[in-house]
Amino acid sequence: MSQSKGVLQGFKEFLMRGNVIELAVAVVVGAAFTNIVNSVVKGVINPIVGALGSQNLDNYQSCLTTTCSKDPKTGAFVDGIYILWGSVLSAALTFLITAAVVYFLMILPMNKWKERQEAKKPVDDGPAAPTEIELLTEIRDALIAQRNGSLAVPSSALGTIGIQKTQE
Repeated sequence: MSQSKGVLQGFKEFLMRGNVIELAVAVVVGAAFTNIVNSVVKGVINPIVGALGSQNLDNYQSCLTTTCSKDPKTGAFVDGIYILWGSVLSAALTFLITAAVVYFLMILPMNKWKERQEAKKPVDDGPAAPTEIELLTEIRDALIAQRNGSLAVPSSALGTIGIQKTQE
């Protein structure tokens, strides 16, 4: 029973993380954008491309074999090998428009907002923390001085690790 409580508790913690909720919101918003973009492609882009030929991009195709034919009643391919490059073009246009909408309406404003928030933060003018090498050098010098029985003087100017031995 404790195993199931642990699993259920872990699942609850997973669901309550901010990332999962943000991901769910992103999926819903992405689905809404997809519908809008599909409408734009079908209502605006396809007619513009259709000025060159068919308004339905799915009608653009090429035949790889010498004979290609369709059933006149159903429109299904009877023989031959078709490359349906019109549907690929339509999907690529849909993707590019979706990516542009997401970038210009979501990513770009969010990046600008983050830059403004970073600019508002106060600048830390405190001394820089010692590097790992500087700390290790001080520890080495302090250990050598302790072994020799003399007063320890750290080699760096920070003096954070120096061990002083009192004279008795």
